[in-house]
Amino acid sequence: QVLLVESGGGLVQPGGSLRLSCAASGFTFSSYTMSWYRQAPGKERELVAVITRAGTGTNYADSVKGRFSISRDNANNTVYLQMNSLKPEDTAVYYCAADPFVFTPQAMGDPDRYRYWGQGTQVTVSS
Repeated sequence: QVLLVESGGGLVQPGGSLRLSCAASGFTFSSYTMSWYRQAPGKERELVAVITRAGTGTNYADSVKGRFSISRDNANNTVYLQMNSLKPEDTAVYYCAADPFVFTPQAMGDPDRYRYWGQGTQVTVSS
């Protein structure tokens, strides 16, 4: 059974930090590109960050560059999203996604290309 379980969301004040985790099981984690997406109410799901299978390459949405950092631990089948300097516009449900064949920037940014999804974790940035 494939599982992606996100954790670490919550309520944080503007300027604060959160670290999201996504624990994976049921597939060969190190063979999959891992991504974080987010979806705010009334908006489409958008790519936040991507990390390659070995963790040697990363890509970020312009809106989070310099504030967010994606990393992975292939020994423990977990991907992380460190979020700093949070803003109210970062408020959304954050999802992790996995696929073994997403390699190009175009594919990485297409949620329909991903094979597995987590259930999401709510992040709310508010004073």
